[in-house]
Formats: sequence, structure tokens, C-alpha cells
Amino acid sequence: MIEIPIYNQAGQEIERFRFDEAQLGGEIRPALLKQALVMYHANQRQGTVRTKSRGEVEGSTRKIYRQKGTGNARMGTIRQPVRKGGGHAKQKLPKDWRLDMPKKARRLARNSALLAKFRSDQVRVVDQITLPEPKTRHMAVIFRNLGISRSCLLALPQHDPLIERCARNLPNASLTTVAQLNAWDILRNHTLLLTRDGLQRIVSQAT
Repeated sequence: MIEIPIYNQAGQEIERFRFDEAQLGGEIRPALLKQALVMYHANQRQGTVRTKSRGEVEGSTRKIYRQKGTGNARMGTIRQPVRKGGGHAKQKLPKDWRLDMPKKARRLARNSALLAKFRSDQVRVVDQITLPEPKTRHMAVIFRNLGISRSCLLALPQHDPLIERCARNLPNASLTTVAQLNAWDILRNHTLLLTRDGLQRIVSQAT
């Protein structure tokens, strides 16, 4: 059973929320987490590298000098890789580095990451976020009241332009929605910040 405190914006605990670990899979799956992190990391690669082979660089195919009798090493075309301006011996070509995982496996990895955060006491839950005006300083005060000083992922129940405007300029703060949560975003940030509605949605939709 996991019991997590819910705070108001002033950082005062107002109640506690309890739910069964089984709703998040009941166990942390390290192998699945690694597979998911490798996939998300690989999918960020552009793969647009491109070099020219000896058949693509400019230059004549004429033999530079005769084969024997000069005392030099034998040499053919000026486009060979050992010469300046020649083609690459092992040509680099564009490549799609994208990996994939089944949807159920991605969901299990996300639940394992969430469970790891809950067990490590790296989740903060605020009752609700209401801001008097779209100023970053108001969000900074909420973070300070909740004791958040390291990298933080703020997962909102749904898109909120006002909150997003206030939080996007905070250093080490990332924004997403509960529906878009994934293992990569959860684990690369030290703290996960949720609202009460977001937490209830995670627990109810985890399975």
C-alpha cells in the first residue's frame, strides 16, 4: 500500500492519498525499464549523417604515376581514401535508428517508473494549482513551498496555457500531461509533481 501526502500551494499537508501498488503493476521491472530508456534515447537520434565514398568525390580515375620504378608506394586514383580529398573508406549513410516497443510494454515500463518514484519519495502532489496572474514567480513560489529544488517534471491533467506559461521559464522544470507520461520523462527528472486530479487519473488508468 502506498500512502502519499497531498499539499496545498503553501506547502502544508492537507490529507493523504492511499492506493495499492498492484494498480501500478506491483513490482519494478528493471529490464523493461532499460529497454524503454534505450528506445526513447535511440529515437532522439537524427541519423542524417552522410559522407562521400571514393566513387562520389571529384577527381580523375587516371593512375597518378606508373606502377613500378619510381620508388614510391604503388598508387592508383587520387580519389582513394588514403589521399587528401579522397572518399571515405567506410562511408556513412543516413540511417533510421528508431526502435519500437509494444504498447503494453511501454505502459508497463511507465508504471514501473512511476512505482519507483513513489517508493523513493520523489513524487509531490499538490491539491490544485491556481495562479493570480501569468507570472513565473508565482510558480517558483509553489515549487519552493513544496521543497522542489532539483529537476522536476510537472504532469498536468490536461493542457493549461496559463500554468504552462508560468512554468516553462523555470530552470530544470519540464512540462507534460498525464496522458503523455512515459518512462523516459519520469526517470530523467528527479521529482514528479502532480495535482490531485492527475494522481487520481494515473491510478485509475494505470491498468
